[in-house]
Amino acid sequence: MEHPCEEPRLPSPRGPLSSAVEDHLRGTGPLPPDEEIAAAPVYGDDLQLALYLCYELHYRGFAGVAADLEWDPELLRVRAALEDRFLTALRADAPRHDGVDEALAGILVEPVDGTGVSHFLRDKGELWHLREYAAQRSLYHLKEADPHAWVLPRLWGRAKAAMAAVEFDEYGGGRADRVHARLFADLMTDLGLDTAYGRYLDAACAELLVTVNLMSLFGLRRSLRGALVGHFATVEITSSPGSRRLAEAMRRTGAGPAAEHFYDEHVEADAVHEQVVRHEVVAGLLEVEPHLAADIAFGVDATVFAEDRLGERLLADWSAGRSSLRTPLPQEFTHAS
Repeated sequence: MEHPCEEPRLPSPRGPLSSAVEDHLRGTGPLPPDEEIAAAPVYGDDLQLALYLCYELHYRGFAGVAADLEWDPELLRVRAALEDRFLTALRADAPRHDGVDEALAGILVEPVDGTGVSHFLRDKGELWHLREYAAQRSLYHLKEADPHAWVLPRLWGRAKAAMAAVEFDEYGGGRADRVHARLFADLMTDLGLDTAYGRYLDAACAELLVTVNLMSLFGLRRSLRGALVGHFATVEITSSPGSRRLAEAMRRTGAGPAAEHFYDEHVEADAVHEQVVRHEVVAGLLEVEPHLAADIAFGVDATVFAEDRLGERLLADWSAGRSSLRTPLPQEFTHAS
């Protein structure tokens, strides 16, 4: 990953909300009024990018944007209005399970005839599909473990110890070259993609922004610590079988050794993580805070909902022979040797 500490540039706005937030970050204009926030499509490009901009101040920030704006009171008020709309929509639209066991049951067993993105990529995906998938997912995987780390001060006992153990693996077990974000950057290099943090923000679709914003929403609100654990459990439970298919896709298309290794690593690691998360993190949290059961279930349901929407968008575009990106990648690239 080149220049790992470099702040990304601000993206192009996608409507009045994101434009106003960017103007505020530059010190050149007012923040959007409440009525504009209330009127914007909740899962649309404009609202999701505006929310992403607010959240990103808690990660790397943006080039030319003052670091102190992370805690700007007016910006925090706007962020709260944006995420309240997002959270309300998720509670209304995601499948609803009142119990944790019921929510997890839906993702513990895969359907015999799967039709998701990883199935498509394994069976008939071309290299351009894999490159687009990696470019979209880079906004997620280059910060993958970070939102989950915010929950650590909000846990204790078994849940805290187990969560820290899994996060330690995500951060490479103490080895910089094995940090999972680093491994994904190596995958991107194999696919001829720019590994700079946030490089493909302008190209990413709104459905992808929803999946990233979901992590930040759950991670930044202590009141949603149960939902964050539900999100984490969903990611770990579904990762191993999906990663196996994606590793096969990388091998079949000759994507490169680092591209194969990223998903091979997740097949084994996440199979172990799944057991730890279910039996120690989730069970440990319920042991001391049983009232969070509905929140954990909501975290599972909202994660499945967001990922399903993204999968439907990608498959619809690819099935029609068109790019899933707002700005398609160059067709020609130099394959890593």
